Amino acid sequence: MVRLGERELRVPVRAKLSLLPVVLAALLAGCSSLKDDDKTASWSPNKLYAEAKDELSGGSYDKAIPLLEKLEGRAAGTPLAQQAQLDRAYAQYKAGDQAQALATLDRFIKLHPASPALDYALYLKGIVNFNDNLGMFAFLSRQDLSERDQKAAKESFEAFRDLSTRFPDSRYTPDARARMTYIVNSLAQYEVHVARYYYSRGAYVAAINRAQSALADYRDVPALEEALAILMRSYDKLGMPQLRDDTRRVLEKNYPNSAYIGGSGTRVGQQKPWWRFW
Repeated sequence: MVRLGERELRVPVRAKLSLLPVVLAALLAGCSSLKDDDKTASWSPNKLYAEAKDELSGGSYDKAIPLLEKLEGRAAGTPLAQQAQLDRAYAQYKAGDQAQALATLDRFIKLHPASPALDYALYLKGIVNFNDNLGMFAFLSRQDLSERDQKAAKESFEAFRDLSTRFPDSRYTPDARARMTYIVNSLAQYEVHVARYYYSRGAYVAAINRAQSALADYRDVPALEEALAILMRSYDKLGMPQLRDDTRRVLEKNYPNSAYIGGSGTRVGQQKPWWRFW
């Protein structure tokens, strides 16, 4: 019985051993198959870059991104790897993945602080945040914007300011400065929009706070005219004639032809906004 038992135990062992070559062959075949699937395995870094640029030029950003990732690894430590990283950030931005684009740019800025392309990296970071935030300034919709996040606009401004300060002669600096002006105007208009929203709903103290915030934080922007008007009328609604009259004098001095004063009858929120072109 013992011998039978031994033979019974040995049969499965021999069976397992006989399967071992088959398993190894299957694994090797699988690895070979995976290697064959990567058609770029034998490509040089220059060929990889050329193919990636072709995909970028054709608008196939989803195809360009993995090629640029491979190039960054294969050309590590070279200027071509840096270029691949910047191109990947651009492709991610154009593909609509702002978060990944910003992460790629932050990594580039951290790893290559002396790169000759640093001005472009800062510019692109500003552009990504600038375009990601356009929706915040789309006042054409009548939705409540009082809870909107202004983080993207402020980060865009910071990137552009960093660029213009560190690289005043960069080819990207004039456009960055123009966008900074737009952002400041838009942020001020945002504060006034919220103040107008509160005023229209009878929340006059909240309207005063937002109008004062705009007046304190911004200078020489068109939105401040309406901020003063909201402040003046909110004081009037709250029965505070001295503050109302003081604010009116400031409004008259700075905007003597304002539609918010005199006999025009224009109400706060009815005047055509400065940013609307139709």
